[in-house]
Amino acid sequence: MERSKLGKSGLLVSDISFGCMSLSKNDDNNALIRSAYEGGINFFDTADRYDHGWNESILGNAVKDFRDDVLISTKVGHQISGDGSQWVWKPTKDHILAAADQSLNRLQTDRIDLYQLHGGTLEDPMDEIIEAFETLQQAGKIRYYGISSIRPNVIREYVRRSSIASVMMQYSLADRRPEEECLALLKGNEIGVLARGTLAKGVLVNKPPAEMLGYSESEVAKLQDELKKSGDALSMSLHFVLKNPAVTTAVAGIRTQNQLHEILNAYQNVPAESEIDRIAGILEPNLYEQHR
Repeated sequence: MERSKLGKSGLLVSDISFGCMSLSKNDDNNALIRSAYEGGINFFDTADRYDHGWNESILGNAVKDFRDDVLISTKVGHQISGDGSQWVWKPTKDHILAAADQSLNRLQTDRIDLYQLHGGTLEDPMDEIIEAFETLQQAGKIRYYGISSIRPNVIREYVRRSSIASVMMQYSLADRRPEEECLALLKGNEIGVLARGTLAKGVLVNKPPAEMLGYSESEVAKLQDELKKSGDALSMSLHFVLKNPAVTTAVAGIRTQNQLHEILNAYQNVPAESEIDRIAGILEPNLYEQHR
């Protein structure tokens, strides 16, 4: 599998990345993650919020025998409420510094390759957040940092004020919003894009049509029909995202060996560029309505 440099960082990331959020407690995750690694995937994304840290622990245990050959990304910013009933957004410097140590422990590693802010608003203490990440970077606990956000106004501020290596954002044939501004902005500033939601929660491959992000049910159904006619909706969806020069990797949520097998096969089956362009032209690109 091909690898590309993530922005201006020194990280070489596989075209397909493994999104760990979907991992189930009932499956053999060690075998699944090793299969992904053996299939060419070298970037694994998790977060301290997923299953209250269990997800990080599973990933750390699964890759410990080949840790130096893979890249680990995790996220921070939420804290559990005092009564333990819910997560609250509180990205303070003290919390980020403490949470990093907890993530390192669960991941059984001495460094996090990419540490991401798990969201973000204009009301956040951005300078404090950036200082926390840079403190961790200087201490060698993280190699690079980025944000996970779909908000153009927040992304612009971090591009202007920080040294982020990446932005994780939702992007797919059913979510073209990043094309309006964000992808060009990030590409122009040599900041890598980690594209998530490339299958639109399955709507592009196997879920019934439904209204989404300004598209009517009939419009989504039309896109689905054309994807089916293409012969490989999964391949088309993945390669549409990877075709954009701003995108470094498509982060795929993977839970089973069969899903992994299908994704790896779809990656190898590269559609003609003209066919990708035809499918992309079926719907008008949608636009962000908030956080502009």
